[in-house]
Amino acid sequence: MNYIEMIVFIVYLIFMLSIGVWFFFKDRNGGEKTYFLGGRQMGPWVTALSAGASDMSAWVLMGLPTSIYALGMGQIWIGVGLLIGYTLSWIYEAPRLRRFSIVANDSITVPQYLTNRFLSKSNLLQVVCAIVFLVAYTIYAASSIKACGTLFNTVIGMDSSIAMYLAAFIIISYTFLGGFSAVCWTDFYQGLLILGSLLIAPIFAASLVDASAVSHIPTEYWNPTAKWTDIVSGLGWGLGYFGMPHIIIRFMSLGSQKEMKKSAIIGISWTALILFFATMVGVVGRMYLGMDEEINKNSLVFIAMVRSIFPALISGVLLSAVLAASMSSADSQLLAAASSFASDVYKPVLRKNKATDKEMLWAGRFVVLGIAFIALLIASNPNAGSIMALVSNAWGVFGAAFGPAILLSLFWKRFTFHGAVAGIVVGALVDIAWLILFSSTGIYEIIPGFVGGLVAAALVSLLGQEPSKEVAALYDNAENYKED
Repeated sequence: MNYIEMIVFIVYLIFMLSIGVWFFFKDRNGGEKTYFLGGRQMGPWVTALSAGASDMSAWVLMGLPTSIYALGMGQIWIGVGLLIGYTLSWIYEAPRLRRFSIVANDSITVPQYLTNRFLSKSNLLQVVCAIVFLVAYTIYAASSIKACGTLFNTVIGMDSSIAMYLAAFIIISYTFLGGFSAVCWTDFYQGLLILGSLLIAPIFAASLVDASAVSHIPTEYWNPTAKWTDIVSGLGWGLGYFGMPHIIIRFMSLGSQKEMKKSAIIGISWTALILFFATMVGVVGRMYLGMDEEINKNSLVFIAMVRSIFPALISGVLLSAVLAASMSSADSQLLAAASSFASDVYKPVLRKNKATDKEMLWAGRFVVLGIAFIALLIASNPNAGSIMALVSNAWGVFGAAFGPAILLSLFWKRFTFHGAVAGIVVGALVDIAWLILFSSTGIYEIIPGFVGGLVAAALVSLLGQEPSKEVAALYDNAENYKED
């Protein structure tokens, strides 16, 4: 056990927890909109880095670098696809989503926005969305909690199960107390730490690599176009951004349309740097550490690299980035799932819109506890799969289910309520079916899922009645919306 690294971790965790306590007292008189959307008062820097950090979970420090470390340059297409998707979502999706969500009765969650977009009195869409949210976010949160367990077990020798419970307690605490504001501000600081750590580690490792190390690596490792399935599946990862609720809700939270461009530049630049240096960690790690099956099995290339180069104090700070990546995603996932259940199921379905603001706050907090508990059970199961696999599964479901529905709601006036329901259901089912039945093809399930959802949404919309004049007017008002 390295006590210096452990002390650094403890200081870091206390700092994160203190942010949650601060916002608990600051916003204790706030309501549902304050807890779940920060009152739409987030600035461009916090919005951009929070969106990026909530996206780049521990897989960007552990899963992606280890995938490149073990499988080769064909895996870099994942980073290329993600950067393209993230850039397009900021440029085309973000400005319209913020406007449309405001015009659609000031919606504060993605399911609420989709329902209000069609002026529907039915709760069907909100319930369907909430089910997908609860399933996918529980799997997603499990990957982050598992990463924390791996980190503490590797670095300080703590039992991985105990480490997972400790990490979950910290994440739950500041999410439970501070809501969206606490999540965004912790993600802001964690985003800076993730970038700094990914930048420093491969640069120092590259300076220590023996030139002869390259000759020991198979030549096919360096070929990024060896498999066409790697290219197609890697680029397919970018589709996930259009429907990732915990990321696109940041677009809705931005303080004003004027800040959108600045926030987009910050967010896209941060993501480009993160993905480039995550790739470098994998490549340099293969040259510096050699192929080690234990590193591959437990996604340890970043951790092993940092601990072999830096003294304990510095490695403790750099390895805190793994905690940062895990926590910044898990908190956003827990809050998005809680907001969906509380605002989209508990309030309209179970309480018939009679719940008070304070009741809604506590309903959301208890959902956070429930999801975190189930995620812990999944993460502690030895057969749950790798960090990369868990993230890949959750990312695919979200992108396939919500991507087509969100995009069509923003860019197609003829889109209907039943088309949205069909797109979400078919997208999710095709994604899951492909994962179970056709994963051996090497094609990432998000691609057929996204196409299936898009086709279903369009067909059902075209075969059904056209949107009412009121829904068409809402679309026009959102397109022409300008802030005072």
